[in-house]
Amino acid sequence: MKFFIDTANLDQIREAQDLGVLDGVTTNPSLMAKEGITGAENIINHYKAICEIVEDNVSAEVISTTYDEIIKEGEGLAALNPKIVVKVPMIKDGVKAIKYLSGKGIRTNCTLIFSPGQALLAAKAGASYVSPFLGRLDDISNDGLVLIEDIRTIFDNYGYETEILAASIRSPLHIVNCAKLGADVITSPLASILGLLKHPLTDSGLAQFLADHQKAAKQ
Repeated sequence: MKFFIDTANLDQIREAQDLGVLDGVTTNPSLMAKEGITGAENIINHYKAICEIVEDNVSAEVISTTYDEIIKEGEGLAALNPKIVVKVPMIKDGVKAIKYLSGKGIRTNCTLIFSPGQALLAAKAGASYVSPFLGRLDDISNDGLVLIEDIRTIFDNYGYETEILAASIRSPLHIVNCAKLGADVITSPLASILGLLKHPLTDSGLAQFLADHQKAAKQ
């Protein structure tokens, strides 16, 4: 399973990259605003900076909602760097634009997926990734993991090459469960990725090993 980090924070991206497990980055307008990145030129330059850190797979989201504008913006983003994956919303014109962009060899990530039917449409249009939002479904008392399971079944039934990119990850347990269900990718805040490192028995075991070493060294 691929690990993407869901942020526009360059320091966090570098930290995840240094950990040696990072496969890509996802961003959105909210994450850009959180880092104080505003204005078209600054956003473009920030995408370029992210591309300099990671090896591949930088999802850059369009803010347009009409077919022609999505294509224009998507082609512009894709031209910035071969690592760019154009992130397109799950709307009618978005699906049409995914079909066009994928036909031009431009990778796409269909975002804001909340149902198996939406994922199926995006896959048929040729999306490279579909991004089902687990956490937001959990927030309204639906089980987001069931959506991952359903999409996995549908894609396996028909051999779709579109990858399932589990988004809106809220915890290390989300990551583990997505892996068990066969998600191709997770995109997560850094804290959830680092949370996979932690276990109290690891901490206590290491403390005991070090204490025993100290005793042995004094003998």
